[in-house]
Amino acid sequence: MAPQPTKSLSVADIAAPETRDGTVLQTRDVHKIYQLGETQVHALRGVSLEIRRGEFVAIMGASGSGKSTFMNILGCLDKPSSGQYLLEGTDVSQLEKKQLAEIRNRKIGFVFQGFNLLARTTALENTELPTLYSRVNKVEREQRAMAALKMVGLADRMDHFPSQLSGGQQQRVAIARALVNRPSILLADEPTGNLDSRTSVEVMEIFQSLNDSGLTIILVTHEHDISQFAKRTIVFRDGKVRRDEGVTNRARAAEVLKTMPVLED
Repeated sequence: MAPQPTKSLSVADIAAPETRDGTVLQTRDVHKIYQLGETQVHALRGVSLEIRRGEFVAIMGASGSGKSTFMNILGCLDKPSSGQYLLEGTDVSQLEKKQLAEIRNRKIGFVFQGFNLLARTTALENTELPTLYSRVNKVEREQRAMAALKMVGLADRMDHFPSQLSGGQQQRVAIARALVNRPSILLADEPTGNLDSRTSVEVMEIFQSLNDSGLTIILVTHEHDISQFAKRTIVFRDGKVRRDEGVTNRARAAEVLKTMPVLED
C-alpha cells in the first residue's frame, strides 16, 4: 500500500496544548541513596529545581557528581529515596512501575549517546517503534514517523538501514524517534558523545530549532562547548546543585556551522 501523504508537523503540535505554559517539572528536596552492601552511597543530596516549559537546560558535572542519577529520575527510569518529583503537576515519585512506563512513553522523549537503533530495521521503522506502545493506528503511526524524520532532515533516508547511515544521520533518526509520540520533554544524555565536532553542532542546530518552536529540552553533557548552545546550565557536584545560571553570549549552532569546514566522506 502506498504511504499516506504526511502533513507538516511542528513542535507546537508535539507539546500538549493544555500544558504549554508554566512549570513542566519540579523537584523538591530530592535525595537518592544506593545501598551497596553495608555502605550507603548518597548520589543526590536534597536537589530542588524547577524547569519551565520551553527552557533548554544543560546539566553538567564530573563523573560521580549525581547528574546521571538526576537524569534517570527526571526520565522516570528511577525513583527518589525521598523528596518529590512533579512532572506537569503529577507527583511521579509515588507511582508504580507500570504507571512510570506509561508516563515515559507519553510525556518523555529520550536521546542517548549510543543511537540504540535496530540494525535490521529501516529509519522509518525505527522511528515508529515508540508508537507501538501507544493507542495509535498503523496509518497514523507511519504518518507521525515520516513527519518526524522530515523534521530532522531525513525525508530522503526513510528506507535506509542504520548501516547505510552516518553517525550523525543515525542520531537524527534517534531524535525523530524521541519526537514521534509528541512528548512534553526531550531528555538527551550525552547525545554528541560519539560524534565529530561538526556533526555535534549539527545536532545542536536541530535541538535549538526544536526549542525555538517551544519544546522543552534537558541535555546532559560534559562538554562545555556543547552546553553553550543551551539557555541555562546546572552544574552538579557531590550530589548537589553547585551552580544554576543562564548562558551569556549563547552560541547559535547555525552561525557556528558557517565557520566550520565541511567534512569529506
